[in-house]
Amino acid sequence: MLLTSGETLEERLLERGVSRRTFLNFCGVMAATLALPAAYRTQIAKALGSVRRPVLIWRQFQDCAGNSESILRSPHPDVAEVVLDTLAWNYHELIMAGAGEQAEAQSTQAVQTMKGKYIAVIEGAIPAAGDGYCTIGGRSAVDIAREVVGNAAATIAVGACAWDGGLVQYGPTVGQGVQDVVPGATVVNIGGCPHNSANTVAVLVYYLTFHELPALDQYNRPLFAYGDLIHDQCERRAYYDAGLYVEQWGDYGHRHGYCLYKMGCKGPSASYNCPNVRWNDGTSWPVQAGHNCIACASPNFWGNMSPFYERVPNVPGFGADTTAETVGLAVIGVTAAAMAAHAVGKNVQGRVGRHRDRAARREQDAEAGTVNGNTTPGPTTEPISQSAEPGGEAAARPAGEAPAPPVSDEPGSEGN
Repeated sequence: MLLTSGETLEERLLERGVSRRTFLNFCGVMAATLALPAAYRTQIAKALGSVRRPVLIWRQFQDCAGNSESILRSPHPDVAEVVLDTLAWNYHELIMAGAGEQAEAQSTQAVQTMKGKYIAVIEGAIPAAGDGYCTIGGRSAVDIAREVVGNAAATIAVGACAWDGGLVQYGPTVGQGVQDVVPGATVVNIGGCPHNSANTVAVLVYYLTFHELPALDQYNRPLFAYGDLIHDQCERRAYYDAGLYVEQWGDYGHRHGYCLYKMGCKGPSASYNCPNVRWNDGTSWPVQAGHNCIACASPNFWGNMSPFYERVPNVPGFGADTTAETVGLAVIGVTAAAMAAHAVGKNVQGRVGRHRDRAARREQDAEAGTVNGNTTPGPTTEPISQSAEPGGEAAARPAGEAPAPPVSDEPGSEGN
């Protein structure tokens, strides 16, 4: 798997049957995952093809190995063909050939000779209850974590346990996350139980391409993966807005993809890109498969989000108890109010128009009377009569001339 001297990544991939097009497609997927414009695909490909192979040390502590299993099942061209060939994996318990003292010596040597230049990945919680828990080669997990993380250029904490202790924090070992055990270290938290390998690979690709870490949120999670609520990305969101919910497992709504909010879905309270990146080579994700989201990528989700099958209260929107009929009536009410406002406006506009017409008619009648009764325009021989009554003799007229026809204020009357 290692690149030989002078061999480029692209040449190595071609030897393994990975075409240039497939490699570029991978780079395009990485650009999309990182929320970058498609044009960055070429820049990513160029960077991965020419980058000097940085060392990566992956250490596992109190874990179920689920995050390692996830990274080894990345979409094709998989991580073994792209990122694993780009990085020098000096230590990873599940894939390295060495064992025992030989393997530990490899990790220690990398830390000493590549200080500040390697990438560390930590999987699993680090016990804080004492040195008697989780010892490797006679050394405690805390001691190893401080050595590996403290000397790394950057550290990626994969999974809930490495982030904040996960489920293990409630056990006798009082497991903690990397940032708690090694404060001040440069840490990117990839929350999830397990992490989504696409996001971890994307962070590595971003680092190799731009020589820095992507933008992070307040929990040191990459914004491209944790910047939007699952609720706003979910394909079942339309059913939520329409008030259509699964009431019990296996009912009509469950079989037809209705919203799982009443079944305890934590999507309205969780930020993750599960609905877009998905799992198993982009095949599906828990909600699409019919199970509610348990917010496994949220802070301390084991404590904050359980019980997992009780619904989250007070979610913004129409509400979980709002039926489609209520939504429809609300829309009708808004429409009726708008129509009423429009009618009032038209009525006022009509009245203003009628008064304007009457004033114009007065001026016309006054001008006609002056020209017909006098050889030279001038004042009339009789004072002009005006009426203040609506519809009365509002038009000015010379003496002896018949009054103008009355004008009615009734809507639709002739002559308005």
